[in-house]
Amino acid sequence: MFCSVYKSTKKQGAYLYIAKKDDFTPVPKELMTMFGTPTMVMVVNLAGRTLASVDVEKVKASIQNEGFFLQLPPPPENLLEKYKQEKAQRNEK
Repeated sequence: MFCSVYKSTKKQGAYLYIAKKDDFTPVPKELMTMFGTPTMVMVVNLAGRTLASVDVEKVKASIQNEGFFLQLPPPPENLLEKYKQEKAQRNEK
């Protein structure tokens, strides 16, 4: 399965996978507004491939069922919460 991958001009780390190059008709208008002008990154064959940040099977299923897949960056790490948890663990010892 081939798909086209685009990066967002508004949301750093967001990528949109679609089945056909430059065919954004399956993508909701609201999503396209938030995504910004798509910038082509590559055309990729998903068959027998692994992806660094997402499960390739989820990408394929989403493209087949919804017509697109949106990859968002992981949420930023909450350093304050991490510090509190580490401090609580040290106090338990």
